[in-house]
Amino acid sequence: WEFLFDQLTVSMFIPVLYISSLIHIFSTDYMSNDPHNQRFFSYLSLFTFFMLFLVSGANYFVMFVGWEGIGIVSYLLINFWFTRLQANKAAILALTMNRVGDMGLSIGFFAIFALFGSLDYSVIFSLGSYMNETAITIIGLLLLTGAMAKSSQIPLHSWLPGSMEGPTPVSALIHAATLVTAGLYLLVRSSPILEYSSTALLVITLVGASTAFFAATCGLIQNDLKRIIAFSTISQLGYMVMAVGLSQYNVALMHVVNHAFFKALLFLGAGAVIHSFADQQDIRKMGGLINYLPFTYTAMLVGSLSLLATPWLTGFYSKDLIIELAYAQYSFSGTYAYILGSITAGLTAFYSFRLISLVFLTAPNGPKTSYLNSHEANLAVVIPLFILALFSIFFGYFASDIFVGVGSDFFGNSLFIHPNNVNLIEAEFSLPLLIKLLPAILSLLGALFAVYLYHYQPNFIIDLTETSAGREIYTFLNGKYLFDVVYNNYIIGAGLKLGYIISKVLDRGVIELVGPYGLSNVLSKTGTNISKLDTGVITTYSLYITLALLSLLFLVFAPILLETSIFNWLGSEIRLFIIYLAALCFALSPLNNS
Repeated sequence: WEFLFDQLTVSMFIPVLYISSLIHIFSTDYMSNDPHNQRFFSYLSLFTFFMLFLVSGANYFVMFVGWEGIGIVSYLLINFWFTRLQANKAAILALTMNRVGDMGLSIGFFAIFALFGSLDYSVIFSLGSYMNETAITIIGLLLLTGAMAKSSQIPLHSWLPGSMEGPTPVSALIHAATLVTAGLYLLVRSSPILEYSSTALLVITLVGASTAFFAATCGLIQNDLKRIIAFSTISQLGYMVMAVGLSQYNVALMHVVNHAFFKALLFLGAGAVIHSFADQQDIRKMGGLINYLPFTYTAMLVGSLSLLATPWLTGFYSKDLIIELAYAQYSFSGTYAYILGSITAGLTAFYSFRLISLVFLTAPNGPKTSYLNSHEANLAVVIPLFILALFSIFFGYFASDIFVGVGSDFFGNSLFIHPNNVNLIEAEFSLPLLIKLLPAILSLLGALFAVYLYHYQPNFIIDLTETSAGREIYTFLNGKYLFDVVYNNYIIGAGLKLGYIISKVLDRGVIELVGPYGLSNVLSKTGTNISKLDTGVITTYSLYITLALLSLLFLVFAPILLETSIFNWLGSEIRLFIIYLAALCFALSPLNNS
């Protein structure tokens, strides 16, 4: 049990501790009417404990204990309202999908132990450069598997949108700020291993960029308020993983911290909206709430602007830098990441402002009673929103020089970027102006387009889905690229069939026949047959005795009679033993007779 407090740990403590505290304060009001709020707060505190445990461990073992701890507490929190079937399903999906990643991760830890003979960070990271590159690649990919499940990257992403079934503070804490960043922390902490495998870095870049784009396209057409923000989380996690793949660990870490602030703000704002609007989550049944919830509107607007990297807000300092660094790689993976990252920036702006428009700005679409009862929440909700809004505006400006400043030595030895992979100067000073501004331009266009569509041309989208091609695309995106269909029909279905065959044919068939069932049958039948020999007729007994005596004599004298026969395999010791037994029987028989 060893703990480590270096710059990386402290950087991760910022979002975990601050946001956990604010969410605890928020929850005192949000969960005040719930009959089980003691259970809720105990889970929430336990989650924070395990998260701190994970981040501050000084070896992979302690980190794994925290990793499994947050996994099980997230199951308990998603399933908090355990009478709801959908919450049960979502919690089980989250747990089982994380098991897949944890399997890869634990194999990775075994591989690390086999290769380095230790799980201690200091030992492993000092030996990384001396090891076989193939082994390092395999370890890097196994660590990525663990990070893919926890940080919901393709193809282990489908648990995160479903986990919105838990209470809103849970969505804010787990699925925006802390749990989903554990996978990122794992990759950033393992930078001295990953840096020596170009293959692993390439795969990480491709996975991150693809995830960012995939989630943004799915977020375009979601109608559940929290699910839109959940897809936005997956998209931003894609950016972070992409930054790790580009070897820019400090930028990835800064995006983790920045994202935690504005995403927690968005979730808590969404919670305030849902709570004040009769627990309605469908954004098509809202609208016009700006007059009823002006403060919540302002907070969510700040969060959305920070999310789409509006210049000089918090998100801008890391998200734009990731996209620029991707271009500055001048490689296939870098260009791929730049193109998808830029398109994703535009899509993010579109669905963020679609949410703002449909919830706050357009004509009211909800029932009258909901509007009459709608009001701003009290101080326990307003204060966390206000503090998070301040962080979402100013934190990036104040912290960017420490985290990603040119020549900043803040991280010291806690991160390792190979000298060949340092291209911050290139990204900052030598990219064409258009390349630097493209993500910001696309974001602006996306936001304006969304506001225009949902205000002035609300029928345009409806007309689009009336065409057959539009309907196909809508179905495809609404089905989240049909990942769940493939999982259920092919992987899970095949698994269940295989389990059925194993259960019926192997377990209850072959194994039972050979094993317990067959054995008991043989024994009972043998016993029955032997008992039939016991007839009670004295002549039969004399026949048995004669046969036994002849057999015994044959066994004793067989070696002499058949010198080169089959009995030669009986060793001399066994022969002596048989003779000894026969002699004993002869010696004892007069005693029996007497």
